Amino acid sequence: MAATLKFSSTLTKSDLDKEAVLIVGHPKNLSKLPYADVQVKIGSRVSEEIFNEAVSILVSSSTDTIPLWLNRATIASLPVKCSRHNTPSRAHALSKIVKNGLNGGEDTIVLVCEKSELFASVCAIARALPLYHTKTAATKEKNVTVEFYVVDAESKSPTAHDIQAFTTVSGGVRMAARIVDTPCADMHTDKFIEEVRRVGTEVNAEVLVIQGEELRERGFGGIYNVGKAATNAPALAVLSHRPAGATATIAWVGKGIVFDTGGLCIKTKTGMCGMKRDCGGAAGVLGAFYTAVKMGFSENLHALFCLADNAVGPNSLRPDDIITMYSGKTVEINNTDAEGRLVLGDGVAYAQKDLKADVIVDMATLTGASGIATGRYHASIVTNSENWELYGVKAGQSSGDLVHPMLYCPELHFNEFASTLADIKNSVADRSNAQASCAGLFIASHIGFDYSGVWFHIDMAYPVSVVSRTITHSNTA
Repeated sequence: MAATLKFSSTLTKSDLDKEAVLIVGHPKNLSKLPYADVQVKIGSRVSEEIFNEAVSILVSSSTDTIPLWLNRATIASLPVKCSRHNTPSRAHALSKIVKNGLNGGEDTIVLVCEKSELFASVCAIARALPLYHTKTAATKEKNVTVEFYVVDAESKSPTAHDIQAFTTVSGGVRMAARIVDTPCADMHTDKFIEEVRRVGTEVNAEVLVIQGEELRERGFGGIYNVGKAATNAPALAVLSHRPAGATATIAWVGKGIVFDTGGLCIKTKTGMCGMKRDCGGAAGVLGAFYTAVKMGFSENLHALFCLADNAVGPNSLRPDDIITMYSGKTVEINNTDAEGRLVLGDGVAYAQKDLKADVIVDMATLTGASGIATGRYHASIVTNSENWELYGVKAGQSSGDLVHPMLYCPELHFNEFASTLADIKNSVADRSNAQASCAGLFIASHIGFDYSGVWFHIDMAYPVSVVSRTITHSNTA
């Protein structure tokens, strides 16, 4: 059974016989937590001497977890070192501690941190509590409460508005994770559209769905051809939020490949496992749209979901086929496993031509090469705006969803897609020449490199599942 998650701005009385308490924070912050303040959580079971000794051990050593009383009260520290490319919240370590440190049943997490780290920490905790599983064994209902102890002398405890924001963003994070975790048999394109419609109803957004043969008729050659062999038809779904007084238009475009076999350029038997996660970009966009609109986003905001099942069948897209994208560009197919850029190319073109977006952000589990370029924990970004490149890095550090820039140099890299028969091919000629950056440039080409607005591409092929991987926790940078 999935855990319920709620937040409280104050420390409330706990009974360790009935609930477990996990106290977690950076050592320097834990040292600012007086025993008198935390005693309400650990009661008489843990003396002041034992508590202070545990804190001193965490501050002076690399030990990251110390039991205070059986497995019912635990104190844990986050890593000390933090390089300039990490998040001060140490979000990845926090997710691991929470994932491994809860007992089940009634659990309370006491988060000891600076106020600036609250948002990223909430997201990290939400990522550690998945909603989807199909285990048949009876499991105890989990109720997890997160309580905050803010150590900044000048800051106050989270307000009611803060708590509402934490509830909303954690809901968006866990919804996105649930969609990514759900197998394609249960999260095919039609089911994803149901998720889109449900969010649209909840936040009072307009919903548009273009699906199946209508895609072909309206010129969406990328989305249609990638998904035309599947049982459930491909689709472009759009959520639109148009508040009064808006002066800018932003479009978020998500890659929603609900399963990726690789098409006729089929993946290996091990390489295909986990390809239910190839809709991570669209799932993330849906969670972000839900959160932004619920929190009162004041500009025009459109979320576009480019949905397809890259299946193998008699109607599959073939290598050597030439398709026409929504942008009007023709594409010679030289790799059916480079399908994400095809669906996103249609999505960004629609955002530009039909929605007149000033800012277009596309997000995708696009390339394995991104993991080589920026590693497991940092999504790779490519953008035509130097300012947005800097904003992206700062936003990643603030939210715990780390990103790092890749090259933006179309004049040197876009010729990798040269074709003698069409405008471009869909996969690079030289896979060792900035491959992940080139994949982003393919998408940008469908709005044009002379686009006057901001284009921002996020390749999060590795971070989409990083919480489920083994994360080494140590006090080294």
